This record gives sequence, structure tokens and C-alpha cells, in this order.
Amino acid sequence: MALEFPEIDPIIFTVGPLSVRWYGLMYLIGFAFAMWWANRQAAKPGSGWTKEQVSDLLFYGMLGVILGGRIGYVLFYQFSYFLENPLYLFRIDQGGMSFHGGTLGVITAICVFAWTRKKQLLAVGDFVAPLVPVGLLAGRIGNFINGELWGRTTDVPWAMVFPNGGPLARHPSQLYEAFLEGFVLFIILYVFTKKPRPAGSVGGLFLLCYGVFRFCVEYVREPDAQLGLFADFISMGQILSLPMVIAGLGLIIWAYKKPQPAVASKA
Repeated sequence: MALEFPEIDPIIFTVGPLSVRWYGLMYLIGFAFAMWWANRQAAKPGSGWTKEQVSDLLFYGMLGVILGGRIGYVLFYQFSYFLENPLYLFRIDQGGMSFHGGTLGVITAICVFAWTRKKQLLAVGDFVAPLVPVGLLAGRIGNFINGELWGRTTDVPWAMVFPNGGPLARHPSQLYEAFLEGFVLFIILYVFTKKPRPAGSVGGLFLLCYGVFRFCVEYVREPDAQLGLFADFISMGQILSLPMVIAGLGLIIWAYKKPQPAVASKA
């Protein structure tokens, strides 16, 4: 027995040659929330942020997500194919985005923004971290609607048979990730930032929690077909998550061992 997959047309509507897809809408929802939350935080007395700075930061971050996500996917998950077909990097119409690549892109964007605006790097990272989880939640729901990135086969009562996943029931791992990486992570960061924290601790907590959540979910998520499991033990997603866990934990320890000026980040 398995739950019936709610087949939702990935295309919301079509106008001429233009198709509006649920997945694209989810990206838009994530960016819209980030803009609203960032401006909400910047409007608080003593935040040290202006609307112009928030606008510039979000623009940089959006470029980081898109460019980093695409480049990361190609290099991490399709490197052999890329070597044979270098133009595949630009075939965004064929899909393919990596969160870990997007993270590196956003970190790069944060560094550029902090340097050009002469802001403290870790403080900018702390400001950005709470903006991300809702976008992750929306993105994973988009994956679910698309019937992609499904989980491994299972006999749990809530298993589903995905249209492109063969006849066997599988974990709806997209929903696990939406819940943990999106909802739970946002609540953790929201509660944590209710009080001023040393610079770097919020960003560190984000890296640590995301890395742990993703590493755990990978045990029930189907490995990428072209890669499989390395040494029949660990997936690429887990390999890429381990540095996040280590970096996040190290950043938190460093932040509290060598306290920085508290960031005004009350939620």
C-alpha cells in the first residue's frame, strides 16, 4: 500500500511561448519572503541597515543563488558530462541546481557586498542566514510538485509511487527536506536571534543545522543515478554537507570563544 501521488501539472499556465511553472513560482516566493523579512529587520532601530543596502544585498544574493546553484550542479553532479559538453553549463532549460553550489555563490556575494559596502563580513552573514530557510521550504515543495528528487524505496505507510520513480513506493524525501531545512531551520534561527548574539554565530548555526539535516535526509533520498553512492556508503549530498557541519560548528565555537560586538538581529 502506498499513498497516491498528487499529480499536479508543473505548468501553472501558458501564455504564448511563455510557461509559468510551479518551481519558478517557488523561487519567486523565496525571494519575496527574503525581501520582506530583510526590510523588516532593517527597519528596526539600531539595525545598521538601510533599504538601499538591503536591496543591493538581495540583488547580489540572487545572482549568487542562480550562478552558484547552476555552476555547482554542473561541477558536483554532472562534471563528466560537462567535460564532454561544456555548453551544458548554459543549458538552464534542462534544469539542474545545487543548494551547496548556491550556498557558495551566496557566500561569495556576501563577501563582495561586505567589502564594497565596508560592512563586517560575519554580521552580513548573520543578517542573511534567516532569509534562506523559507526559500528552501518553497523550493523543496517545487521539487515535490515536479515529482523529482524522490526518496529511496520503502514500505512506510506514507510512501508514494512517483511518476518518474518506477513502480515501487518511495520516501517523499522532498517533504522531509521542506520540513527540516525549511520550517524547522527557520524556527531555530528565529528563536536564536530573539537575543543579540556574537557575530558569526547565526551564520554558523545555519550551516551546522542545514548540514546535519541534509546529511540525515540523504539516508532516505535516492542518490543521483549518474553518481550513486561513493564506496557504497556515502552520497554526494552528504559529502558536500560535511564541510558545512564542520564550518558551522567551528564558526559557533570561534564566535563564543572570541566574542564580537553583538549583532542587532532581534526577530
